[in-house]
Amino acid sequence: MRIVALFFLFAAAFIAVTGQEAVYFFADDGLKVRGDLYLKNNKLPFIILCHQDGSNRSEYYEIAPRLLNLNYNCLAIDLRAGGRVGFVQNETASLALSENRPVKPLDAEADISAAILYASGICKQPVILLGSSYSASLCLLIATGNTQVKAVVALSPGEYFQPLKTIAGELQKINQQVFVSSTQTDYPYLQKMLSGMSPERLTLFKPAKGKGIRGSGAFYRSNENSGEYWFALMMFFKKIG
Repeated sequence: MRIVALFFLFAAAFIAVTGQEAVYFFADDGLKVRGDLYLKNNKLPFIILCHQDGSNRSEYYEIAPRLLNLNYNCLAIDLRAGGRVGFVQNETASLALSENRPVKPLDAEADISAAILYASGICKQPVILLGSSYSASLCLLIATGNTQVKAVVALSPGEYFQPLKTIAGELQKINQQVFVSSTQTDYPYLQKMLSGMSPERLTLFKPAKGKGIRGSGAFYRSNENSGEYWFALMMFFKKIG
């Protein structure tokens, strides 16, 4: 009983410190989407946090509070292409399956678009999209021609949607500033994939002091190179104002 009590005490303290709140909104196909809202000030811009395949909003439990300290609100969402991690269930994915809705990675575009509308409705300004792995590529696709998106942070994107969609072919349409994180191994691949982008709009980062980690894990304290990733991201935020 003492362990259970300590767990709930820790959970309550976490929510109090981060301002985390469960919120729900609807995609254009009627699916209810779950989000974790980290609201510091409704006048500050939003970063929408999108997880990798098989994951959920808990992927950003460690990252979101640090972004709040950089004066951004955050909205971490459960995408329909995802699943349970540890004790945290992906509510959007579970509901989509129970309602027999499409749950392929490209179908999650509707969930991100709904999150953009929800967040921009609070702060009344364009948002930053931050995605990991397949959702990083989705964020790049959604940004094309979208005036509600100020910038994109793509953590280890790739060609996840071929032959239906080709990321390299769509990048020429992006007018926003884009930050892409990479490992040393993936760097040549990403250089080639992103070669169609204007150099003035692209920040492609790889760590200098280690091999690096793919996706959002690069920003976890457990990654010995996380400081390099965080510094590069902060410089990008400074660049976009």
